[in-house]
Amino acid sequence: MTETGNGRELVRRFSGCRVAVIGDLMLDEYIWGRVSRISPEAPVPVVQTERYSCCLGGAANTVRNIVTLGGECVAFGLTGDDPEGLLIRKHLAAYGVSDRFVLCDPQRPTTSKRRIVAGTQQLLRVDHEELSDPPAALRRKLADALIGEIEQNRVQAVIFEDYGKGLLSGPLIRRILEAANRHGLITALDPKPGHLRPVPGLTVIKPNRQEALAMTGLPASSPLPRVAEKFLAAWQPKYLLISLSAEGMALCRPGQLPDVIPTEAHEVFDVSGAGDTVTATFTLALTVGASAEQAAKLANAAAGVVVAKLGTATVSAAELQEKLSSPLPGAGGTQEGDERL
Repeated sequence: MTETGNGRELVRRFSGCRVAVIGDLMLDEYIWGRVSRISPEAPVPVVQTERYSCCLGGAANTVRNIVTLGGECVAFGLTGDDPEGLLIRKHLAAYGVSDRFVLCDPQRPTTSKRRIVAGTQQLLRVDHEELSDPPAALRRKLADALIGEIEQNRVQAVIFEDYGKGLLSGPLIRRILEAANRHGLITALDPKPGHLRPVPGLTVIKPNRQEALAMTGLPASSPLPRVAEKFLAAWQPKYLLISLSAEGMALCRPGQLPDVIPTEAHEVFDVSGAGDTVTATFTLALTVGASAEQAAKLANAAAGVVVAKLGTATVSAAELQEKLSSPLPGAGGTQEGDERL
């Protein structure tokens, strides 16, 4: 972005966007407490619980990032017939998102991640999930519903959020992608290594560095241009956006060297959900007409906000506007959640 004002105008345009997100919906749970002693039963800390909170995670975190950034979102996914599934639906409603296309599979639990945090230190995470494929009929129903939204011009972009929990498959993505491309929609994939074979034709794929290495089969010492070249050749997206953690992110395009954008984070407390924020921001920016460079810089600025928060967090349009108007990197904001964590 050559001028901060350009970015702020792009963020204002987010309010006119309607994005579909399909993927692995999760509930992120937190037990907050303090540690003052070691257990006499085993050499582990004893956490004195002070409070509990929960928020939308996984694909559902991308949903809420779309909303907090000012856009509208249509959620597509599965929950179990359990309290965690009800909580996901409750929190979606709190963000003004319908659960019309959130289907219930009573044979599998809602994916949840429960973290135990003492002060600012995460001590343990307990995952409750089912990794087998859901019934084909539920997959078809979700694909049919999303394609219906596309065919009726009710969405301007589609985000595929793959956390490897079984919902997304190559055939499902290709079927939806064909409809999206036919209507000229922006499409984005946040991938899970080893779960999907290459699916050409996406607008953008956003792995982090470790995911990109795993998906290309290259060693950790491989230079970034080599990783990008091999990834782009296999998946053939228009853009490849690689998160580089503390180093920022790299925007990669066929036939060009990666454009590395330095991080804008002043302090890093928690990277949980930062990738969802990047995917949401980059997709919204492209949808409102930003160039790839502008979209990447906006996504980088948004990531700088959320990593300065504790817990799975979002960035609001106002926070991003403030970030863009500030001459110094850094992030404010409160802890995020739906209580509000």
